[in-house]
Amino acid sequence: MLGIVYITAGDMKNASEIARELVSRRLAACVNMFPISSVFRWNDKIEEQNEIALLVKTDSSRLDEIITVVKSLHTYDLPAIEFWEIEGEQEYLDWVHVNSS
Repeated sequence: MLGIVYITAGDMKNASEIARELVSRRLAACVNMFPISSVFRWNDKIEEQNEIALLVKTDSSRLDEIITVVKSLHTYDLPAIEFWEIEGEQEYLDWVHVNSS
């Protein structure tokens, strides 16, 4: 099953470090990064913060390894790491599979 791993990072430096490591290890075919604004509850307070969202295109069989790498590099105590199954144009999905295996 192919999918997107959604991750947020506190800044572009950390996001880029995570993205480059995932792609270099062939855990991801591609990682898109873009700025977002987040509102969330942390330690019983409402927080608002600018973050970088990462969309990691990968095969679900790589998820455990991705989580391990992200946790080892991430600056947050509890990084957001979510997996979303995707469907799409088959030739592109084949490329994701080949490049994340």
